Amino acid sequence: DNSPEFITKYRTCRQQVRKCSGEADHHEGMSSDDELTPSEVAEFQKNKDNVLEDSRKVFEDVHADFCDIRKILLKFQEWKEKFPDSYCEAYISFCLPKLLNPLIRVQLINWNPLEQNFTELEKMPWFRAIEEFSDAKNVSES
Repeated sequence: DNSPEFITKYRTCRQQVRKCSGEADHHEGMSSDDELTPSEVAEFQKNKDNVLEDSRKVFEDVHADFCDIRKILLKFQEWKEKFPDSYCEAYISFCLPKLLNPLIRVQLINWNPLEQNFTELEKMPWFRAIEEFSDAKNVSES
């Protein structure tokens, strides 16, 4: 439970334990609430590995043309070039974010910007594909 009431009770209990044990070197605001026990770290890593394994299976039965963002955007680019009126009437610019959302989210499951060696969003393949599609759209409109 991560409710504010639970956290407050937990911290109060820890304060009482520190007072009873005579820990004098504790400084308020320098709490170790965020420190995890080895068993908690192991459990978290196990759950994380399970989620990552499950995420790899999400699109395993989907044809490559429909789970690769670059290929999907290429199909839309071809549609726009061959049938511009139909493309415009279908409001594709409103549909693409909803269509690409699940594909991007799966790729971001393991992304953590707080890690030291994280990949910047701008360097991810899906981001570059969307950027290229947007540039191609702007070039064809001009």
